[in-house]
Amino acid sequence: MILTRTVAEARAAITAATADLTHLAPRVGLVPTMGALHAGHGALLAQAREENDVVVVSVFVNPLQFEDPDDFAHYPRTLNEDVALIAEHVPDRPVIVFAPDTAEMYPGYRAFGDVPQITVSSGSMGTVFEGASRPGHFDGVCTVVTKLWNTLMPPAPATLRSYFGRKDAQQLAILTRTAADLNIPVEIRPVDLVRAPSGLALSSRNRRLDDHGMDKALILSAALSTLREQAVSGEPIDVHTARKMIDDDATVTLDYLEVVDPATLVPLSAAELRAPLSRDALALVAAVVPPVRLIDNMVLPAG
Repeated sequence: MILTRTVAEARAAITAATADLTHLAPRVGLVPTMGALHAGHGALLAQAREENDVVVVSVFVNPLQFEDPDDFAHYPRTLNEDVALIAEHVPDRPVIVFAPDTAEMYPGYRAFGDVPQITVSSGSMGTVFEGASRPGHFDGVCTVVTKLWNTLMPPAPATLRSYFGRKDAQQLAILTRTAADLNIPVEIRPVDLVRAPSGLALSSRNRRLDDHGMDKALILSAALSTLREQAVSGEPIDVHTARKMIDDDATVTLDYLEVVDPATLVPLSAAELRAPLSRDALALVAAVVPPVRLIDNMVLPAG
């Protein structure tokens, strides 16, 4: 494993790793992360290892994704533990970890103030749901991931795949569109959401929940499971009742619960929800379980 801190170091390491391979088109798998890795990231790493010759993992807490400075300040930073988990999941491939600081990732950050001058817009897809609750969040995601793709793109004829968890369903849809709209030659590889035995979606933010909070957070997956059971049974999708399940818990504050098209994020119409689903849909939920805000989602299969 090679730990790199600068763009120049990372590019040199990727060039050297792919040059050592003898077949015509080496495959490089990129797993972008903000660190604080857990079993959900382990699934990303395992799939990247299985499908590629070289695995690259970025570890960077991106300030552009945070509206709340306190949230950014308290985001867990555990590089030593992250490196150990990466080694555990990718024991038999060349691995390059790219862990830059903010000044390296955004060279103009200090010179021009709080944000870089040039960023990538997430468009209308980035203004709904998480984007409405966290203005500018997805612009920050698109900016940093586009920079990572450009920075870590291997030299031809090697190809790049980029791995994202389905847990951040809106992020996955937006980044898929980003690569397509900006003609970036990267293959997006989704990886299934990982849940704890309790049903709670794994997240780095779960570390801030105590036992009571962990129990309260289960209402999110329970509400989604109710909608999925309705879809599987060919019943109407009762979003109102699912929202009420969460609202009835005074300690949990619901932000949104919607059923949308997985690719466009456009909510299904009332008519579509009243009949058995004619196409797969996606239920999205976000809520505050003190002291953190959690998201979850679940596929609702066509009846």
